[in-house]
Amino acid sequence: MKLDRYDLKILEILSRDGRITKSRLAEAINLSVSPCWERVRRLEKAGVIEGYSARLNTDVLVKRTPVWVQVELKAHNAESFARFEALVHDTPEVTECVAVGGGLDYLVKIEAASIDTYQRLIDDWLTSDVGIERYFTYIVTKTVKQASAEISASDLAP
Repeated sequence: MKLDRYDLKILEILSRDGRITKSRLAEAINLSVSPCWERVRRLEKAGVIEGYSARLNTDVLVKRTPVWVQVELKAHNAESFARFEALVHDTPEVTECVAVGGGLDYLVKIEAASIDTYQRLIDDWLTSDVGIERYFTYIVTKTVKQASAEISASDLAP
């Protein structure tokens, strides 16, 4: 899909403020409301805009302990990776997981109610047939920067 400067600006603004009104968005990109909104709908239909959401402060709702875990599997084959990834998908406490190279297999972020809850989860993983060779736990002491979905037009420029 070819994006022009108006599309890029729309995406930049919506990534920062998904609740902006149609008229304010149109004003911000110097288009009238109808053509601006047609562009937004086209971006939605093309799957460029997947949806809109609110960024929640979960600490206000429930206190959780974030833990990062390096995981290395015993076997390095498609079946082992699929089995571990299925376990990750089925574990609600896992909030992020990436496969990485460089001597380990996965980095997993777990947000548990307590360190004890985290350790019980890891103990369950170790006694399951998922095939963890070793793991290293890193307790988060403070969040320095948290990811957001904000983008700038320069991120999207060819």
